[in-house]
Amino acid sequence: MEINWVSVVCPWKAFQLHVLPLLLLLVLLRCSSPCQCVVDLDPDDKALLLAFKSRVQDPGQSLSSWVGTNCTSWSGLTCENRTGRVVSINLTNMNLSGKVLPKLCKLSFLEDMNLSHNNFTCPIPLCFGNLVSLRAIDLSHNRFLGVVPDTLMRLRNLKELVLNGNRDLRGLVPGWLGNFSTNLEKLDLASNSFCGEIPESLLYLKPLKYLDLGNNNLSGNLRDFGQSLLVLNLESNQFSGTLPCLSASAQSLNILNMANNSIVGGIPTCVASLQALTHLNLSFNHLKYAISPRLVFSENLLVLDLSNNDLLGPLPHKIAETTDKSGLVLLDLSHNQFSGEIPLRITELKSLQALFLSHNLLTGEIPARIGNLTYLQVIDLSHNLLSGSIPLNIVGCYQLLSLMLNNNHLSGEIHPELDALDSLKILDLSNNMISGEIPLTLAGCKSLEFVDFSSNNLSGTLNDAITKWSNIRFLSLAQNKFNGNLPNWLFTFEEIQTVDLSGNKFSGLIADGNFNISVKFNKIDIGRMSRVPFVAMPNVHVRVSMVVTGSSQSSFDYHLSSTVGIDLSNNLLHGEIPQGLFALQGLEYLNLSHNFLDGHVPGLEKMSGLKALDLSHNSLSGQVPGNVSSLKDLTLLNLSYNSFSGFVPKKQGYWRFPGAFAGNPDLCVETSSGRCETESIPMLPGKSFHDGVVEGPISVWVFCLSFFVSFYVGIVALFCSARTRNYILHMKV
Repeated sequence: MEINWVSVVCPWKAFQLHVLPLLLLLVLLRCSSPCQCVVDLDPDDKALLLAFKSRVQDPGQSLSSWVGTNCTSWSGLTCENRTGRVVSINLTNMNLSGKVLPKLCKLSFLEDMNLSHNNFTCPIPLCFGNLVSLRAIDLSHNRFLGVVPDTLMRLRNLKELVLNGNRDLRGLVPGWLGNFSTNLEKLDLASNSFCGEIPESLLYLKPLKYLDLGNNNLSGNLRDFGQSLLVLNLESNQFSGTLPCLSASAQSLNILNMANNSIVGGIPTCVASLQALTHLNLSFNHLKYAISPRLVFSENLLVLDLSNNDLLGPLPHKIAETTDKSGLVLLDLSHNQFSGEIPLRITELKSLQALFLSHNLLTGEIPARIGNLTYLQVIDLSHNLLSGSIPLNIVGCYQLLSLMLNNNHLSGEIHPELDALDSLKILDLSNNMISGEIPLTLAGCKSLEFVDFSSNNLSGTLNDAITKWSNIRFLSLAQNKFNGNLPNWLFTFEEIQTVDLSGNKFSGLIADGNFNISVKFNKIDIGRMSRVPFVAMPNVHVRVSMVVTGSSQSSFDYHLSSTVGIDLSNNLLHGEIPQGLFALQGLEYLNLSHNFLDGHVPGLEKMSGLKALDLSHNSLSGQVPGNVSSLKDLTLLNLSYNSFSGFVPKKQGYWRFPGAFAGNPDLCVETSSGRCETESIPMLPGKSFHDGVVEGPISVWVFCLSFFVSFYVGIVALFCSARTRNYILHMKV
């Protein structure tokens, strides 16, 4: 085997000239990063920090790295490379609690201090005013209390003061905040308990760019600001007066939030001159009058929220400029008094991702070109006076997550082509005049979680399209004209929380089995358990929210507030009630009233989460269900107008529900005196719950019939008596 050697000549001087500078550069680069270099912590600063650590509760051991002398290994610290003095301390979100010791105030070279998102409980230390080198201080989201100490006015170099999220910080906003530092750019006092008016000095603090006073108890008339602001947040206070023009910020202001105050008057057209504005929120005020046609915002505006005011007149034909690459992302004009038709120009807002126009007085049809808004994720046109059918073009909104058209005058049928909306989570068409059947093609909407078709004119049987909605949480087909047998798959959805099929013409049996699949039906949610009076199941609330960031990206979320319940009332069901239905410990509401159910009622002892049970107006027989005293949350019970029999002792706990057994003539209920009281005469005939529903139609009809029959039989009987007939004829003469 032959080995070839390669000789390399490398004179030492050449190595020195070329390699040593490279090594030196590598060393300098390595030491330029504070986390790589060894920086000896100043002994005095170390002693102060260890004293602070010894008095702070640290359950997560976040400060366990505070050992040794190397500053770079101490979490949250930054030291000056040469002297080792601490220049920055960042202990955010470390779950620390206790009090902040004055020892911390002796870190005389400290420039940045961040103690945010912890649980410190104490007044803001007066000695913080001694940290004269501080440029930024963040004490947000703690439990600091009291007032802002005047000693902080010594911090002449301060650029940022962030105190938001300390609910026990109170008192007036200090007047010196507007003139103590000529460098102050950011002031955040939001989500505290400050009161009084905005100090006049803050209105003219020229360096100020970011001012957040939201969620306090501040009051007084709104005034104009004299500096060039980037962010102004005054939401959730008690400010009054009219909206200022903010002309000094015309070219700079990005975010303006004055929601949830008491601002009056109209929206001045000068607000549209805020050319840099990206977010404008004036919701929950007392703004009124029509929107001027001259109020047209720039294409930079991403979010416009004017909801929950008293604005009226037609919707503006043009509310903002738009281009192919920019324009409104969220438009919320809901909860006002706008009238007229939805302008076609809205369909030109090509960037729109969320459109909220609910709770107005809008008429006419939904614009056919709404499908041109291909980025739309939320459409809420509910609670208006819209008519016509759902436009087929709406399937062009292929990214749609929520479609709420409920409480209008819409008619026509559900288009089979809606299956193209395969990302849809919420579909609410309730309280309209929609007819026809549920299309089989809706099986393609596999993402559906909330479906409400109640109070329409829908008919036919339940088809298997619904079985494809595997994530369904809420399903209501109530008050329609559906018929046929209840399918076996009705309760086979794992996430189902509410099923309401009341007020239809369903017949046949309630199939047993498959009740143990639903997580909600079978498991008690401790967070929902309360002693608050029960609200009947029809109270369903879906709150949809969209958050838009500065990059035009939005995030969709919704909160469903609904009873865990089953309502099959007012149908034509017969047969016995399945045993499995009474083993659902997570069920809060069960209504099987106004059917033709018979047989015995299973025991209730397993239904530990039950709050309301209505089995009235059926043909149930035998003994009433056993002891209900263990069902602590049960507040509404109605077993009236059945054929129950036997004796009900007082100790079973039914005394809490007076009138629950009305119309059961063979039932004997033990009274407080120990006697047996028959329930043949109803105390509250036809009533289901304490909040009242209409009398049962059958019982009212029987009562009227019996009254007229008794009356005419009595008249005939009188005339059949010769003595009475002669008396009456004599009186007429």
